[in-house]
Amino acid sequence: MAYIYPAPGVADVQTTLTLMIANETDTGYSVPAMQDVTFNNANDVFTWEQLDAGSKLQVATTATNSLSMNIVLDQDAFFGSSGATSAAEVKGIFGLSKDKDLVEFELYMGDTSEGGDGKTISAQGYITGLAPTVSATSPVWTSPLTITITGDFTVA
Repeated sequence: MAYIYPAPGVADVQTTLTLMIANETDTGYSVPAMQDVTFNNANDVFTWEQLDAGSKLQVATTATNSLSMNIVLDQDAFFGSSGATSAAEVKGIFGLSKDKDLVEFELYMGDTSEGGDGKTISAQGYITGLAPTVSATSPVWTSPLTITITGDFTVA
């Protein structure tokens, strides 16, 4: 078996997320300080009843896709940096969400336990669900972040 593992702290094999504004030609930038990542592919189901059947019938319809995570806030990554080289990095995560920019992302899932190349999941969507918080027991700012996908995931 070739289990996928995120290899925290190991260069070139760890889980990384790259964001860019859709249809831009720049390379985007890597989102730092991810605490966890979840991608969701949830098919909707149409259900109906028939007089000649003792059970309900169902068929899968279109899926609702999303990518969600929790991040520790980095000032430049969250609010943007005027000296950055990519348009997405200039706006930052907050600016991309506030301006309702369609973003493209690539999520490298990490390497495999056998040292082979890991898989990358990509799609386009909108950044939603930002809710920065800080507390006495968590003295750095953290926030959930969701990318609501428009269309399908692509696996490479």
